[in-house]
Amino acid sequence: MADTANTKKNKSQRINYQLECENEIRANSGRVPRLLLHSCCAPCSSYVLEYLTNYFDVTVLYYNPNITPSEEYAKRVAELKRLIAEASYPNPVKLIEGRYDSREFFEIAKGLEHLPEGSERCFKCYRLRLEESARTAAKGDYEYFTTTLSVSPYKNAAKLNAIGRELSEKYGVKYLYSDFKKKDGYKRSIELSAQYGLYRQNYCGCIYSAMAAAQKLKNDQTRE
Repeated sequence: MADTANTKKNKSQRINYQLECENEIRANSGRVPRLLLHSCCAPCSSYVLEYLTNYFDVTVLYYNPNITPSEEYAKRVAELKRLIAEASYPNPVKLIEGRYDSREFFEIAKGLEHLPEGSERCFKCYRLRLEESARTAAKGDYEYFTTTLSVSPYKNAAKLNAIGRELSEKYGVKYLYSDFKKKDGYKRSIELSAQYGLYRQNYCGCIYSAMAAAQKLKNDQTRE
């Protein structure tokens, strides 16, 4: 039984989610489905929007209660609005700014505050934001939903896609599998960030990632 479970786990880890995305796009050849795209920030959105607007009618959902302080949240959403206004896309991009209540994040992070980045706390944060996206997509009669998060090399694409699959079944909206960092997606996001002069934050968004970034900087300075 254990061997079977390990085999399934290894198989899931080998899935090429970006290839899955490309296959889905090819299956839609000749039409432009509506897609709700959860955005974590403007830099990550830059490449993902450049790519997806060739194939979808995209509405961006900015829902990130993990971001603290509120001034940081406001700065990030302002940059996303500026990117959408200044960039040129094959299909128009709309924006929905979700509610902002950091208590929603702190509630799911209870008891997990001590864990490092990339841990169960982060997975719960993925789910919090993806569930709101799936719920919004279902209410808005979108055919697909997905997130920009997988463009980051610091995010677990396999976990994101597994959560997306579960929520797809729960809400009846297709999840667009992806690993946007593939095929130089992350590199392109850096290039586009420079092109548009986008603010690139040095931490994910939550207080715990900010503390980790500050500690890393301190350690680096000490070694120097």
